Amino acid sequence: MLILFNKPFGVLCQFTDREGRPTLADHVRQKNVYAAGRLDQDSEGLLLLTDDGALAHRITDPRHREAKTYLVQVEGVAQVAALQALRDGVMLKDGQTLPAEVRALEGEPDWLWPRDPPVRFRKTVPTSWLEMSIHEGRNRQVRRMTAAVGLPTLRLVRVRIGSHVLGDLQPGQSRVVSAV
Repeated sequence: MLILFNKPFGVLCQFTDREGRPTLADHVRQKNVYAAGRLDQDSEGLLLLTDDGALAHRITDPRHREAKTYLVQVEGVAQVAALQALRDGVMLKDGQTLPAEVRALEGEPDWLWPRDPPVRFRKTVPTSWLEMSIHEGRNRQVRRMTAAVGLPTLRLVRVRIGSHVLGDLQPGQSRVVSAV
């Protein structure tokens, strides 16, 4: 079984939590499925859930280089040099990243739901939006890459994993796409 799930902000990518924080169990009723990959508690968007271990491995193993695409709101204006640095790959503490595919967007996509709670607003600090695809899955990789080029991430929404697209799923909604 493969389920597409739009993980809301603040939800952990696990089914239980000893501290009582929101988890997948608050949204997903199917039994015996597990997240194929992760999204941080403060990230949103597409999460794949499956009961197929081989499929989960293919999605998450860095050797398969499954593309993951994100909408990224960053603090500051994305200059050409910063975008090129992301395209070239960025040196992080755990080594050089693979090149990212990245483009600046004209603004927040009009279909994107408002985040609850909203991203902090500062009159004197502009923000910009990027669409960014990576082929690795290091811990907090997109956030670390944008910070390394001087554009700290304010909001991160995953919209695609390989051929699987978030589409019109709203936060907390899921859809079974196959009974593999």
